[in-house]
Amino acid sequence: MTRIDFYILEGEQGGQTDGRLVACRVAEKAYLAGHKVYIHAADAREAERLDELLWTFRQGSFVPHQRIDGGTRADALTPIHIGWGDEPEVHDEVLINLAAEVPLFFSRFQRVAEIIPADEQAKQQGRARYKFYRDRGYPLETHTLAQG
Repeated sequence: MTRIDFYILEGEQGGQTDGRLVACRVAEKAYLAGHKVYIHAADAREAERLDELLWTFRQGSFVPHQRIDGGTRADALTPIHIGWGDEPEVHDEVLINLAAEVPLFFSRFQRVAEIIPADEQAKQQGRARYKFYRDRGYPLETHTLAQG
């Protein structure tokens, strides 16, 4: 059964940019542990930002990744894919969800990481996703991350 981890950002910052940074850290950690990752962005613009951020979020880091656009075929050898909308072609280990809704394909993954920024709208959307998973009996873990 898919394990769901919620990463809740608290503090003065904690906006969408900080959510993307947490997504990059989670993706890097999963990659270094040998896992394949799919980052599910809200839209093409967010996917592009994540693509850029994975190259620059931490000095000296190397996180090999590929953004999957409508016409781009996923390279199964690339450990991290970034996409939005449609179900990914490959990878079923770790899903990092940055969209407001639960992706329809989440249950094919071993683990799901839900990133919840500190703003009120994101918290409300996160609560709805938490309830969705809880009501279906998925194992849930919550991690609170204090932001500077």
